Amino acid sequence: MKHTRRHAIAAAISIAAACVTGLAWADAYPSKPITLVVAYPAGGDTDALARLFAEKLSTRVGQPVVVDNRPGASGIIGSAYVSKAAPDGYTLLLAPSTFSIAQLVLKTNGASAYDVLNGFTPIVQTGSQPLFLVASGGSGFTSLKDAVAAAKGAGKSLSYASPGSGSPMHILGEMFARASGTNLAHVPYKGVAPAVNDVLGGHVPVTFITLGPVAPYFANGKLLPLAVASRERSPLAPKVPTLAELGYKDVEVTAWNGLWGPRHLSPEIVKTLNGHFNDILKMPDIVARMAVLGTAPVGGDADVLGKTNAADFTRFGKVIKELGIQAD
Repeated sequence: MKHTRRHAIAAAISIAAACVTGLAWADAYPSKPITLVVAYPAGGDTDALARLFAEKLSTRVGQPVVVDNRPGASGIIGSAYVSKAAPDGYTLLLAPSTFSIAQLVLKTNGASAYDVLNGFTPIVQTGSQPLFLVASGGSGFTSLKDAVAAAKGAGKSLSYASPGSGSPMHILGEMFARASGTNLAHVPYKGVAPAVNDVLGGHVPVTFITLGPVAPYFANGKLLPLAVASRERSPLAPKVPTLAELGYKDVEVTAWNGLWGPRHLSPEIVKTLNGHFNDILKMPDIVARMAVLGTAPVGGDADVLGKTNAADFTRFGKVIKELGIQAD
């Protein structure tokens, strides 16, 4: 009995000591610079959001937060890099929703693969972004009807740009092609910025894209929004009709972005970062800047991001299989 009692007391002391040590360690985090990986080139909306968040987080934690662009393979390269990092809170990933589905479209090997559902620790969903169908001013399209007519019928086809194979924009393009009975040719780019640049230059007539990178070109007519793929009109562009309003049902895709850590990131670090980001996402200047980038703040518990990721993986996995979507 005494032997059992001594073991119980020793175990209780060990647990208490571990808790105190864990709390003290969490209080000390971070004690060195944090790297925030963006798996896309500089200049896109994910990169712009990362730099906004990095500046605010750095001020709050008293350590540099450095944005590290690691583009390639529709975000797979940068995501895989973070999945293999030490789970110490010093290497994080800010990812768009391409994160959930890129590997379902692109072939990966052991070096570049990652486990979408179990290979990372969700920290916070930072934002939500409606997707728009946007035409080049030189395309001659003034409505969705014009674009559909250009892509429909024998011998007709219409090219559309996306930020990459496996992106929500790519999936949306293929869903719309099915719903509208049109012939659409996917032209993938390595990120948002190069896709928008080629539509601006008239090299590709239309794109499925988030609002931020294209909105500055609406006023001068260089680009024209034809439709939005959200359930309701976006408050960021209330005059743009939804695809459902224009007769295309069940073609609803909304992009998002979120902060991830490697698998096994401690709950203490998740709680610390989640708290900072929830505060950051309520700052008026951040809300205003995110609106310019076509993004609405989300926040909430880490589970919000985890559930959003899992839902997209399941839903779009079925769509990708049904439509036979593969990398171009």
